[in-house]
Amino acid sequence: MTLRLHIAELDRHLDQELGVSEWHEITQERIDAFARATGDEQWIHTDPERAREDSPFGGTIAHGYLTLSLAPMLMAEIIEVLDASFLVNPGVERLRLRSAVPCGARVRMRATLRRVRYLPEGRARVRIHLAFEVEGSNRPCALADANIVYYP
Repeated sequence: MTLRLHIAELDRHLDQELGVSEWHEITQERIDAFARATGDEQWIHTDPERAREDSPFGGTIAHGYLTLSLAPMLMAEIIEVLDASFLVNPGVERLRLRSAVPCGARVRMRATLRRVRYLPEGRARVRIHLAFEVEGSNRPCALADANIVYYP
């Protein structure tokens, strides 16, 4: 269920989990599209047969940055800031890619609000801790702190 709130209400959720996204399958098609878009076409990502035979993962894996790139889509499932006309992402801190995400795995994201700073003109800068989870694993595959500025 998406949390819907206004910019002025963000601080009420400080140090609280905002929510958890739905599960999304990481398909070979998505991996291949990301490889083409970024120019990172290593065989561990794009050659299922070779990856099955030669990699320690037993098949292709998603790029670590592909996992991170899911954040905007997954965040939209978790939170909607009703009076924000747009947002910008000034950076990500403390990114940790902790384990491979195999092709065919399902991933979701858990978001926790860590910091809120109100700015002039009704804006707010927040830091949201992101934990990406692979279905069936007991530890996050990736962690990051995303900085976001909401504009009214």
